[in-house]
Amino acid sequence: MDLSTFNEVLSLSFKANYFSKFSKAPVICKLVGRKVLDGVGQPTLEVEIYCTVKNYEKRICSTVMSSHSQIPENALPATAEADEKERNDSVNTAVEWVNESLNMMLRGLKPTDQCKVDKILGEYFTKKVEEKKEVQKQEEEEEAEATLALTSCTPSATSPPGKKKSAKPGKKVAVAERPIPPAEPAESVLRGSVAIGGTSLAVAKAGAAVSHIPLYLHIALLKRDQDSLKEMTLPLPMVTLLNCEKISPAKLRLVKEVMLIPPVQLSLKQVLFHFHFYKSLKRISHLGCLITGCDNLEQPLLLMQTVCNNIGLELGTDMYLAINCAAHELMDYVKGKYEILTGTFKSPDEMVDMYVELINKFPFIIALIDPLRKEDRQQWSNICCALGSKCYLIAEDAATYISKLKTDQNINVPTCSGVVLKYINETKVSDLIELTGLLDGEHITILGSPDGESSDDSLVDLAVGLGARFIKLGGLSRGERVTKYNRLLAIEEELAKNRTLRMSFFLTLFSAFH
Repeated sequence: MDLSTFNEVLSLSFKANYFSKFSKAPVICKLVGRKVLDGVGQPTLEVEIYCTVKNYEKRICSTVMSSHSQIPENALPATAEADEKERNDSVNTAVEWVNESLNMMLRGLKPTDQCKVDKILGEYFTKKVEEKKEVQKQEEEEEAEATLALTSCTPSATSPPGKKKSAKPGKKVAVAERPIPPAEPAESVLRGSVAIGGTSLAVAKAGAAVSHIPLYLHIALLKRDQDSLKEMTLPLPMVTLLNCEKISPAKLRLVKEVMLIPPVQLSLKQVLFHFHFYKSLKRISHLGCLITGCDNLEQPLLLMQTVCNNIGLELGTDMYLAINCAAHELMDYVKGKYEILTGTFKSPDEMVDMYVELINKFPFIIALIDPLRKEDRQQWSNICCALGSKCYLIAEDAATYISKLKTDQNINVPTCSGVVLKYINETKVSDLIELTGLLDGEHITILGSPDGESSDDSLVDLAVGLGARFIKLGGLSRGERVTKYNRLLAIEEELAKNRTLRMSFFLTLFSAFH
């Protein structure tokens, strides 16, 4: 290339760079929905975002949603099979929504305009809900007509007057010792709703990408003004170390997870690399932690004490514990009591007394998640009065879906210290921003990963950007969970390098309890 040609190319390059400053901002040109598998082999949704950038179509990013199920671990095979079929149908519907309706509706919008995108998604979802209600109403009317026609053609069989069926002599009828509030119906999930959450999150990632900033910073700027972002904090990780089996021959049923919470004085890197013994574990649960069976409530806690002592850490000083009780899985509705050990039952009031005794004996436990069903509201109030100054009482299953909690803060949420929020189904990024703004100062916020986790690490950026107090990711094994811990490590290093990492926000966390 001669000198004149080189100068001409250089001039054209300069002009291209100069005029690119005046080009149109990137806009969404295509959405692609795809059915993929999550970390436990269940079907879930992937959403890809394509934008028009400088007159060219360009793939910007994608996101894979985590799958979530309300079916407990001890569900009957038929129930689990029905749930699996419904999940598969829901993902198929979501793929259809993304590739057809949402693809057309969001075309031409800026990926940085999150509020406008989420408003369109919310309106579309509301329309689908109304359509479902109309279909259900029509089906109920047709069923009622068919029943009426059948009863009018069938002679009624009445028993002779004065004759009543009675229980056989000597047969005992099981009656609850004390009436308990019945289980509230499960939150209804509209088939295909995961398309709303997946698209909203994918657009947020695209907005961050075209703005050339990390997703956590993009989320933080959507929630707060730039002046308040001179320093940012990391959520403290709740690292699951034990998953207690609720099957024979183990007797303990109360504890689902035992989690480690580091103090603020240690960096995340110091904490995670302390627990290298995970490499030698043989039985790993889908939560990425050791599976163990215990015969009493103290056994897993003493095991954790031993483990920490062996690596030179002291519980209550260097580390703290949280327990996910998952009490909603333990209720025997015939007896009206919780089965905490095989054959050992406790009433809701007795559960409160048990927790008070437990925290007094093991003061290094600073959080109990779902210690009671959400229906036992009086006992939630009692336990908060008894233990609120000693540990956090967190609602996870006892809370409700984000979309409903946002519109009515009192719905289905008992008295508690904080809630675990999960990005699932029709949840939108704007919903999380609005809800965490409402909860700030009143409740602590924990971002939690669903059981069916994917390899997408956006949850970590959401937690950092929203200013969550804790993040609950499961254990330090399985790729879909480790990738999130690695992302948290990367953000910690980035904030420390930029001198924007602030730790003082959490300095009062443990001093309030100890």
